[in-house]
Amino acid sequence: MRNKSNEIVSVKTSTFVVNHVMVESDKEFDEVTNSFERQLGKFDTSVFESLSAGSSNAEDAKSRIEQMSGKSGFMLFGTINHGLLLSLSGKDRKVVQYVIGNPLIAIQMTQHNIATGLYAPLRVLIYEDDQGKTCLEYDKPSSLFGQFGDDKIASVANMLDHKLEDLARVATECKED
Repeated sequence: MRNKSNEIVSVKTSTFVVNHVMVESDKEFDEVTNSFERQLGKFDTSVFESLSAGSSNAEDAKSRIEQMSGKSGFMLFGTINHGLLLSLSGKDRKVVQYVIGNPLIAIQMTQHNIATGLYAPLRVLIYEDDQGKTCLEYDKPSSLFGQFGDDKIASVANMLDHKLEDLARVATECKED
């Protein structure tokens, strides 16, 4: 393949299997999203800004990032309210995509293969289905990161599987009265 400057560009394509998880809950959408969000810390971009400005050292930045983690070990980077987007087409839906992760966990993988940054942070979708159940969906990190064939990356990805599983369980479990 050639780019606009007529230089040769190499393009490689690979295929891998992704294990997808969907958890259904009888809890209301708002209950699940509130419980999910309570387990997350909030990422503060000023840490990266201070690193790029040279006003923060690595240990200070790591300490600040550690403090941002929630109970789950994850922090919220952002949300996309797909329900609002769907309202543009006349559909009224409750659906939010969460972008979550932890930069200190991500660097445990990106230091071995920078391409793992494509999947960090992670994405979780929470929505109300047509039957009124609340669903929480995500792709298992071990399957996303497994394509890199590196045991060091795989061990971190397996740990992320467990963290996401715990996060989803706490957010969706129905408490007995």
